[in-house]
Amino acid sequence: MYDVDTRKRALALVAQGRSLNSVSKQTGISRAAIRSWQVRIEPLGWDRAAACPRCEEVPRPPEDPVAYSYLLGLYLGDGCISYLRRNTYFLRIACADAWPGLITLCAEAMQAVRPANKVFRVQRQGCQSVTCYSNHWPCLFPQHGPGKKHNRKITLAFWQQEIVDAHPWAFIRGLIHSDGCRITNWTEKTVGGERKRYEYPRYFFSNKSDDIRQLFTDTLDKLGVGWKQCARNGNAFNISIARKQDVALVDAHVGPKH
Repeated sequence: MYDVDTRKRALALVAQGRSLNSVSKQTGISRAAIRSWQVRIEPLGWDRAAACPRCEEVPRPPEDPVAYSYLLGLYLGDGCISYLRRNTYFLRIACADAWPGLITLCAEAMQAVRPANKVFRVQRQGCQSVTCYSNHWPCLFPQHGPGKKHNRKITLAFWQQEIVDAHPWAFIRGLIHSDGCRITNWTEKTVGGERKRYEYPRYFFSNKSDDIRQLFTDTLDKLGVGWKQCARNGNAFNISIARKQDVALVDAHVGPKH
């Protein structure tokens, strides 16, 4: 385990234009380690002091259920959990640079769910990956598994469903912020011999997983929000919310990305 000062000295050499290979030969530090410090310079704490509510003798839900419900929606849409080493995992949620407010909300929710762990952002082309290391992400998101989500069964554990039932709008907000959008549709009609253009807002949620779309629509049903399934190019991946009263209800609790 290298201390932060050692890491900073190695990165300072790289910043001078030196190659990773030459810095590695001079310092005796592996290129892989130096490369990883370019993403995260702080040593990992390996969760030794971070309690997990699901691993207690009597498992309990996360302390901030609203943040968890929102983060669950984000994870099901644009998140993944990857194994690092020594039983440590990292949760990564990709957020487009076009929505800085969403990036902030994602980071805040992740921090609320794992308050003892550091949340950081990794800039990629056109997006930021909001990331946090923890041994316990698979405990908190048992949907984690090999392969893509739409190729495997996705169901909520009973305690997750209880959280979603108690805080459904946070869950819907997370799903829409990840795989949804609010757009303005338009149509033209002839009224009194005159061609007029009419515009109206509409929400879409698109996900290849039948199970995740089902979780979305089941929650909408409980909230009394009308929806329709729309096929695009023969694929029924899209859920539409178009009726005026339904859009107004979603606007009141979710609103457009920002």
